This record gives sequence, C-alpha cells and structure tokens, in this order.
Amino acid sequence: MSSKEKPQIRCAIYTRKSTEEGLDQEFNSLDAQRESAEAYIASQKTEGWRCLPVRYDDGGYTGGNMERPAMQRLMDDVAAGKIDCVVVYKVDRLSRSLMDFARMMEAFQKHDVSFVSVTQQFNTTHSMGRLTLNILFSFAQFEREIISERTRDKIAAARRKGKWSGGMPVLGYNVDPQGSKLNVNPVEAERVRAIFELYLEKQSLIQVAVELKERGWTTKQWTTRKGNERGGGAFDKSNLHRMLTNVVYLGKVRYKEEVHEGEHEAIVPEDVWERAGKSLRLNGRTGGMHIRNKFGALLKGILYCGPCGHAMGHSFTKKSNNCYRYYICYTAQKQGWDACASKSLPAEQIEQFVVDQIKAIGRDPTLLPVTLDQAQQQDVERIEAVESEQSTVEREIKRLNSEIRRVAKGEKPAADLVPLHEELGQAERRATDLQCELETLRGRIVSKEDLDTALAAFDPVWDALSPKEQARVLRLLIRRVEYDGEKGSVSITFHPSGIKAMGAEQDSLRSESAA
Repeated sequence: MSSKEKPQIRCAIYTRKSTEEGLDQEFNSLDAQRESAEAYIASQKTEGWRCLPVRYDDGGYTGGNMERPAMQRLMDDVAAGKIDCVVVYKVDRLSRSLMDFARMMEAFQKHDVSFVSVTQQFNTTHSMGRLTLNILFSFAQFEREIISERTRDKIAAARRKGKWSGGMPVLGYNVDPQGSKLNVNPVEAERVRAIFELYLEKQSLIQVAVELKERGWTTKQWTTRKGNERGGGAFDKSNLHRMLTNVVYLGKVRYKEEVHEGEHEAIVPEDVWERAGKSLRLNGRTGGMHIRNKFGALLKGILYCGPCGHAMGHSFTKKSNNCYRYYICYTAQKQGWDACASKSLPAEQIEQFVVDQIKAIGRDPTLLPVTLDQAQQQDVERIEAVESEQSTVEREIKRLNSEIRRVAKGEKPAADLVPLHEELGQAERRATDLQCELETLRGRIVSKEDLDTALAAFDPVWDALSPKEQARVLRLLIRRVEYDGEKGSVSITFHPSGIKAMGAEQDSLRSESAA
C-alpha cells in the first residue's frame, strides 16, 4: 500500500424490523435498509470504506432491549476487532433504549469503532457527528421526561375527578375489571370496620396487630394480570397505620396533599375515621406512652440522666396501701447504684418542679428571653446545617452541568451522558427537598408571641386537665428534661414545634379542661 492510499475501514451494516410482517417478501424492509447503507458506504469509497459481506439482520425484534441474535453477533465482532464502523439506516434501528444506546456507544469507543446513521447525516468519526449524537441524547432524555410528566398529569386529572388511577388494591375493595373504579367487597368491608373499632378499643397498633394475627386476618390479597399472587401478609404497625389513615375508606381519593371526593362508596363512617386519626396523632406525639402510663408518670420518655445520658425509667412501690413513685437511672439499675450519681429521685417532686418551672417562665419576664433563645437555637443550628448542605448540593449541580457540556463538546465519552443526567436529577431532587426543609424550619422559628401564647395556654388550664392530658401537654411542649444527681440540677429543653403547637391547641385544651 502506498503512503497516499487511505487505510481500509471495515463497515458492518445493521438492520432491524420490529415485526415479522412483510419479511417473507422478495424485497423487504431489511433489504431496503441495507441497500441504503451500501449506497452510503460506496459513496465513501475514496475514504477507504468497504462493506463487510456478513449480514447483521434482526427481523421481528424490538429495539427496547439488546436480546437480539444479530445484535449479539455484531457486539461480539466489535469486541473481536473485526469491525471499524457500524452503519445503520436510522438511529432507532440500532436501539430504542437510551441506556442500551449509551452502552453500545461506550463499547464502540472502547474498540475505536465509528457509528454512522445514513438518513440522519452524522457519524462519530468527526467532532460534529459526536456533537449531533449528544444532542440526540439530550432530546431523548427530554422526551422521556415529558412522557413522565404527561403520565403524572393524567394521574392527577383522574384523581381530581375522583377516579381510582391504579396502585395496590386496598382491603375492603376490589378493582373493577374495566379499571379506574373501586367496588366494595362486602366481606372485607366488614373486616375493615372491625379493625377500626378494634384500634379505638385497644389504642395500640401492636396490640391490634397481635389480635389480628390470632384471628388469622391478613392484608389484601390479589392476583396480578400476569397471574402472580400478591399481598396476604400479616398486619404490622406500618400497614395498620397506612390503613387507618387512608382516605379511600371515606369514599375519597388523595393526590399528593389534595383530597377529592371519589366515585367509590365509603365503608367507614367519618366520625370513626376521625376518632382513629386523632388517636393516632396523639399516640404519635407521645409514643403511645400515655396508654401504658397507668400511674401518671408525666415525664416518662422525656426524663434523662445528665451524668450518663441514659433515660430514666418510672417505677413504684406499695406500702400500707400507699403507692410511692420514683424515676430510676437505667445505668444505676443495671450496673449497680455506684455506677451513676443520679440513681433515683421521687417522681412527684421532679414532676412538680418541671411544671412549676414552666409556669414561672410565663410569670417572670426575665426568664422569657432565656427560654426563647434556647428554643430558637435548636432550629437555628439545623438551618445552618441545611444551608451548608444546600451549598454543597448547588456546587455539585454546577459540576454536573459542566460535565454534561464537556460530553456535548466531545471532550468526554458520550456514554457518560446518561449517568450524568441521572446524578443531576438526584442532586436537583435533593436541592428541592433541602429548600422545602429550609422553608419549614424558617417558618417554625419560635417568636416571643409564640412563647407567650403557649405559656398563656398552659397555666390557666393545667390543674383542670386529667393525668393523661397533662402527660400529652408536657410531651408536646418539652423535648427533654435532664436531671443531674451529682450537681442536684434540672435542665429543660423545649420543643420549638411544640411551642407553636401549644398555641394552636389553646382552645382545645380549654375545652377539654371544661368537659
């Protein structure tokens, strides 16, 4: 070969048709694709291009995956170094999957194989062809996101009209064979009502789950369209909570934060659903402790030992028909009384001290600023942490956008584009979550008015509340109480969101105390 002769470029032509229709004809779609590719290769003869005789034809195979005989042979020959250039009629003949396409491009680049699309006028042997390919990648990603948005919009529109738009079936209903509608299952509906009543009776998700297991009741069981069995498992705290808070049982449907009247029939009375929800919210704030708090332990679950940091448990003894309550440091209880200085302390004294401190804050103007600073500091520290992470995420988003631009310029492999877009999507979602958290934190910063309102609601009604309600109020207002037996000191840490909630519940507390 003379020094002026072009090196030969071995070209493999790949053709594909999704269906087998028309493949039995003398001149079919695969032949037409190959003829166009052969003509293009012939036009590049002066550049040293020549067509390989081996045919890579996939007739009747989808482009949605790589499970195609000719495709597998093509990739094997690329890896074996038998091909210099892959020629197709159109890009979608090679693949309709963005991920698969990226993997192919990565393999081509690894083995120095060019890619040419005849009708779309680009090939990756030139920088312009690589740029065009990356633009196609970007539009493909854009198209997928648009399709996802349209699907979400369709679901939202259906929900706003009260239609069932799919998902896991719920106990008490069957999905109509025609779809988008729920029909009441009478037997399961009775079971659902019984579960609501059982929770209102026991006031404990765990106890209800145990009772349902003894009865042999399970979650909703159904068969998928493919004939696979789903559901039918045991009840636990999580699925019971989802069930007791599901607005479907009120004849409604939910879309994100929106609730709309549904087309299906309600199977649980609204007052029962509301009572169950109120009980769940109360138990969620208190951890359900008031249910087991038979002796009025107001600080159970929020009292901690200062020296060792462990929780202090509530206990009691009975002498001469009198009940004496006290809190014990778990470290001292398990490791011996010498293991911790706090040991134990009378329950009524520490409880009364904490209550008196809260009342004193409301009465003493000099204590209000100190308490306010403490309540604000918790959220201020969290805001600073969120803002710091937000800055980190924003820098990551800038870096990813820069990397994507480098791919578009051909400075990085085209196969990097898809994972970069995925990382960018995750980073943008995290940025959105952080912004929402930041707005929530800034919105709940405790003000002097919030603290004044909360304490104003506390003092007048405290003595009129039942022990159960007193425990609920303390857990709503206080985050942590620390007792240091060595120093003989007590510190109270307030819950910022609890202070705001106390103000919101002022009317509720007064009505409960008057009842």
